[in-house]
Amino acid sequence: MAASRRAFVKEAAIWTAAGGTTLTWNALATEDERVKEEGPEAFYKVYPIGKVEKKGASTRIRIFDNYADGLLGLDQWSHVNVFYWFDKNDVPEKRRILQVHPRGDRENPRTGVFACRAPVRPNLIALTVCKILAVEKNVLAVDRIDAFDTTPVIDLKPFIPPDVPSKNIKVPDWTGRMKRDE
Repeated sequence: MAASRRAFVKEAAIWTAAGGTTLTWNALATEDERVKEEGPEAFYKVYPIGKVEKKGASTRIRIFDNYADGLLGLDQWSHVNVFYWFDKNDVPEKRRILQVHPRGDRENPRTGVFACRAPVRPNLIALTVCKILAVEKNVLAVDRIDAFDTTPVIDLKPFIPPDVPSKNIKVPDWTGRMKRDE
């Protein structure tokens, strides 16, 4: 790990969400560094750039004014990857859960959180690919998002078709029982 990155990894992290709520979380740098240093866990800083707004059938992502300039050109894309924070699950007990029954369905086999999209995990980062309906000033209207109203948004990235593999895709059998929304 480069020296500048190492310094970044070792910084204390505080993430201030909209409304003055402070959330703190950690992530291990590398197992080798942790074993070598036997020190505290590494921290990263992540700041919300906006929040989810759900009112009736309308789903919008309101980008905070200081990040609104980052939306320039997003209207030229059909879809966007929205990264957000599962803030309703941000308690130490839930961060320690490493195995679940996917989708909360006990008929699905016990699975590690890194092999499914469970909202409980060590770092509560979520991702939804959303269809862009409109981009106006600092508001992004989308078709849907698997997040609650006021959920903090931490990043947006355009969805690029080559990101989706077109062949040799393998999924576990239990995914065939999941509901599919179109």
